[in-house]
Amino acid sequence: MKRSLLSLIFLCSIFANAQETGENSLGTWHMYFGTNKISDRFSIHTEGQLRYFEQADNFNQLLLRTGLNYHLNPNAIATMGYGYITTDGSFEEFPDETNTKEHRIFEQLILKNKVWEFLFEHRYRLEQRFLDFGDATDTQHRARYRLQVTLPLTDVFFLNFYDEIFLNLQDEVFGQNRLYAALGINVTHNLSVQAGYLKNHFSTANFDRLQIGVTYNPDLRGIFKKNDSGS
Repeated sequence: MKRSLLSLIFLCSIFANAQETGENSLGTWHMYFGTNKISDRFSIHTEGQLRYFEQADNFNQLLLRTGLNYHLNPNAIATMGYGYITTDGSFEEFPDETNTKEHRIFEQLILKNKVWEFLFEHRYRLEQRFLDFGDATDTQHRARYRLQVTLPLTDVFFLNFYDEIFLNLQDEVFGQNRLYAALGINVTHNLSVQAGYLKNHFSTANFDRLQIGVTYNPDLRGIFKKNDSGS
């Protein structure tokens, strides 16, 4: 409990001191997340994101990610997965900038706990990144930690906040920091929508992003049990 309270105080202080400097364009991220139970212990993670430098315009990045989750208990999930990312790292006014394609392997641990009405989620992730710049390739390694706090307002509405830091395991240690706040709606018991704001801070730039996220978690255990019984 003490760790979670200290984490919440730390998160609030970051929001209070967040700088508003950065790139001039207000971009958007359109996101889908899914956790699909296939047994009592295992589930499949699915994810797709389209990121733009401007409002649904001027393509920045496509991210596709999947993984196999192992549920150690209701408050702990271990994951191993794969991601494919293609990035245009420049505004369209700079066509000579190099684009990047990336294959990524990641290992992840999520720990959850509750303090009063606050739902805390600690996500620890390691990434092995295989980058293709067209005329050159590179392999990089990165560690990430995300503290997420969710506050239910009613059975339908909730607030969601997180801060995530990216640490490179080679060259300059600091990679980026993401600060996020959103209002969410539980449409059904396994479908929710969030609309929020992200401050994405790098060493040399800050980006302001609006985010629209859909989370859909259908339970597939019935389908897999039918397949098992018919085999």
